[in-house]
Amino acid sequence: MAVSPYFSTVTLPRMERPYPLLLDFLAQRFPAVPRERWEQRLAAGRVQDEDGRPLPPDSSYVPLARIHYFREVAAEPVIPFAEKIVFADDEILVACKPHFLPVIPAGPYVNECLLHRLKKKTGLSDLVPVNRIDRETAGLVLFSVNRHTRGRYHDLFMHGQVEKIYQAVAEYRHPPAGAEWLVENRLVEGEPWFRMQTAAGRANARSRIRLAEIREEKALFLLQPLTGKKHQLRLHMSGLGLRIMYDRCYPDLLPIRADDFANPLQLVARLLRFQDPVTGRKMEFRSDRPLCWEENKVDSLLSFR
Repeated sequence: MAVSPYFSTVTLPRMERPYPLLLDFLAQRFPAVPRERWEQRLAAGRVQDEDGRPLPPDSSYVPLARIHYFREVAAEPVIPFAEKIVFADDEILVACKPHFLPVIPAGPYVNECLLHRLKKKTGLSDLVPVNRIDRETAGLVLFSVNRHTRGRYHDLFMHGQVEKIYQAVAEYRHPPAGAEWLVENRLVEGEPWFRMQTAAGRANARSRIRLAEIREEKALFLLQPLTGKKHQLRLHMSGLGLRIMYDRCYPDLLPIRADDFANPLQLVARLLRFQDPVTGRKMEFRSDRPLCWEENKVDSLLSFR
């Protein structure tokens, strides 16, 4: 049994009264985890409030509270691909994540995550990811090294001061009209809970998407997320009728199966560009993770300007 040395976090959503017990919510929110397992975690102090205080098994539900829990798995899958440290100084570390590796513990993954690998490799116990990308997506992730300046890097992403460029290869059998799109809509949690869906209401997700090159029945696209919602780019591409190659969630949820390491999702977080809030320097980082495209072409197609 592997127990994660790092906590996962869940924010308790708003709901109508009467509120359930915290145990009841957790058992419903995570149906793949038996209720008895949550009882054991609570009894062992592995469910805590935001300040790290263990929550008793009879804890009440508090809307919008953030709770931490430590996960365990009986048999953890091994991801046979290596991460790469692109840059590191006293403030930040930038890593290039392989496909299939989660950034933080999730699902059946406890120690097989980018955070644990980097802590083990660097000895930096206070390393914290500032941004996240999907497990299936490869590419750049920024980490904070210094807790005293961490908030300044979080603010960059919060206020849209980081230019992020992704590249994707998608099916191109029934292309939409045009070659560039600004997609704006509202994304909310869907069914099952790990998928997102569009909903009526004020837009909270915005992406620029540009067709870069066509090759028979597939095409290379540049994607610039202007916000940072979960699965945003995958859903926005799908909404245009452009399924990213090997996407198992959008537009249709495919049956669960083991990872196909030979056919990773064709989506890479290719570029990060920002002005460092501590040093004042202009910073730019690029990922060299491959896509099923000619790499010399990929590297030259990186601008929306």
